[in-house]
Amino acid sequence: MKAAVVNSFKQKLEIKEVEKPTLEYGEVLVKIEACGVCHTDLHAAHGDWPVKPKLPLIPGHEGVGIVVEVGEGVRSIKVGDRVGIPWLYSACGECEYCLSGQETLCPHQLNGGYSVDGGYAEYCKAPADYVAKIPENLDPVEVAPILCAGVTTYKALKVSNAKPGEWVAIYGIGGLGHIALQYAKAMGLNVVAVDISDDKSALAKKLGADIAINGLKEDPVETIREKLGGVHAAISVAVNRKAFEQAYQSVKRGGSLVVVGLPNDELPIPIFDTVLNGVTVKGSIVGTRKDMQEALDFAARGKVRPIVETAPLEDINEVFEKMEQGKINGRIVLKIGEDN
Repeated sequence: MKAAVVNSFKQKLEIKEVEKPTLEYGEVLVKIEACGVCHTDLHAAHGDWPVKPKLPLIPGHEGVGIVVEVGEGVRSIKVGDRVGIPWLYSACGECEYCLSGQETLCPHQLNGGYSVDGGYAEYCKAPADYVAKIPENLDPVEVAPILCAGVTTYKALKVSNAKPGEWVAIYGIGGLGHIALQYAKAMGLNVVAVDISDDKSALAKKLGADIAINGLKEDPVETIREKLGGVHAAISVAVNRKAFEQAYQSVKRGGSLVVVGLPNDELPIPIFDTVLNGVTVKGSIVGTRKDMQEALDFAARGKVRPIVETAPLEDINEVFEKMEQGKINGRIVLKIGEDN
């Protein structure tokens, strides 16, 4: 089968023929139709993070396709089902985190397109218990970003504890942020969208943002505090330190900052202000299988619709270049297979 492969860090991916996966107990084989391109894939290809991915690696954790083979012991999935293979490729199911509904914290988890091969290929295998069943009315290209960008931002909004009618600031209106904005509005929240691009600000207003701020033209913290007195929650999906600092400073007393994006940097937290103002700082990593069901349901009901453009698998290196340059509005999805 054809796949895009990371052979060594910070080098271009190689499009080449590799062996089709063979199934083990409890696994399914998926013929990939589409796979979203996430910033995490770029980090994986560069080896940016302290925990390095395996090499060689087939990236991709937003793969959607049709099940063409099921292994022994599979009962919940059948041939012909459309499923998604997400970041949470599998977890142990037995540790304190799995047993308490926090499986994304499982220390024994495997991650799609990072510790195991992912969806930048014509075929991908996965444990049947952890694939996401895709609602029938959703297009594979449009739904692919929900498997990471969608469930990640939905979970971040859930753990922010912001209630309908309250204000939330979303820092970064890119691949994750433009979806976070839609989930926030669908959940009844008022939204301040912050980015450093007029195009992204215009997109945010089009998607329903109540206030859109270009951080290069005005100080978002001053504007938010002047107009609102601060927000109940700030979600930072940007990948630079300044955005995280501004997001923290935007939060009102008793509010929360939810950290999602992963810049290769540190976030200094002012202890005095945090204690005095009762601010909560939380890290939020993707979502559980239950979160995934809920996130997909919003999409199936037309409440959330990722903005996507498509590219063939062979263009992945050009896609990564555009991502590094910040030239992507929404999400790029690789179309894979005979009809791409």
